[in-house]
Amino acid sequence: MSNQTECPNCGSSDIIEDPDTGERICKNCGYVISEQALDRGPEWRAFTPEERESKKRTGSPLSNLYYDKGLSTTFDPRDARGTSEETQRMWRLKRRDTRTKLSETGARNLKIALKEMDRMTDALHIPRGVKEEAIEIYRKTLEEDLIRGQTIDGFVAASIYAACRRAKIPRSLKEVADLSTQDHKTVSRIYRQILQELDLRMPIDYPMKFVPRIANQVKVTPKTDQLTVEILREARQEKALAGKDPRGMAAAALYMACKHNKEGCTQREVSEAAGTSEVTLRNRLRDLEEIFGKEDLDSILQKKPR
Repeated sequence: MSNQTECPNCGSSDIIEDPDTGERICKNCGYVISEQALDRGPEWRAFTPEERESKKRTGSPLSNLYYDKGLSTTFDPRDARGTSEETQRMWRLKRRDTRTKLSETGARNLKIALKEMDRMTDALHIPRGVKEEAIEIYRKTLEEDLIRGQTIDGFVAASIYAACRRAKIPRSLKEVADLSTQDHKTVSRIYRQILQELDLRMPIDYPMKFVPRIANQVKVTPKTDQLTVEILREARQEKALAGKDPRGMAAAALYMACKHNKEGCTQREVSEAAGTSEVTLRNRLRDLEEIFGKEDLDSILQKKPR
C-alpha cells in the first residue's frame, strides 16, 4: 500500500508498506523508514466468515426510530470493583449526560413526539418502514420550524397520516384523529399545512385499496370481495371514479356485490366499516346504477372474477 511521504535517504515519494512486518520501505532505494507500525485491525483472530461476523462489535445502523438516531451514550452505575464512590460518580455522569442531550429544545420536542408516535403506530398497526417515513416527515416539520406555537400531538398524527398516504396504506384521517389527543379538524388543518409547506405530493386514492379492509370487517366471502374489485375496475374504465370519495365508492360496490351474492349485510354495517355515512353509500350506489344501467350492471355482476 503506497504512502505519499518522502524517503529521507533519496527523497523518493514511492513508499510501500508491508502489513506483515509493519515496515515502511522506500521502493526506489530500499531504505527502511520505520519498522513498527500501528496495527489498526482487531485484537481477535477469525478463520471463517461466520466466526468473523460473530466477533464484530460494531453498533446498529442509524435509525429514525430514536430521537438521537441510535447514537446514545450509556452509563452503567456499577463499575468493576463496585465501590460506592465510583457508583456515585457514574450516577452523576449519567444524570449530566441526560441533561446535556436534552438541553436543546428540538431534542426535547423530538423525544416527546416519538413517544406519542410509538403509541399511535402500535394502535394503528403501522409497519416499521412507514413509521420511519412518518418520523422523517416530522423531523422536516421540526427543521422548518412549523411546530412553533402549535401542538406536538397534532403534527404527530398528521405525519402518520401523510406517511400512510404515501405508502398507500388504508388508514383514514378519522382513524388517526380518533387515536390522537387532537380533534379531527385540527389534524386535518395541520395535514394540509404540512403538504403545503413541505411540498409533498400524495398519490391518488383508488377505492380498490379500501376493499380488503372493509370486507374483512363486514366478514364477507372471498367471492364477494373479488366481485367488488371487478365492479370497481369496470367503473374505473368508465371514468366513474373521478371526483368521488374512494371509501364511499368501495362501500357501494361491496354492498352491490353482497346483494348479488345474497349475503346478509346491511347498509349500516358496510358504511360503518368504511367510515362513511349511509347517505353517501346510497348516493354512490345510485351513481353506479345510473352509470351502467340495469342490463350493463347485470352483465358486470355475472362476470367471473379475475
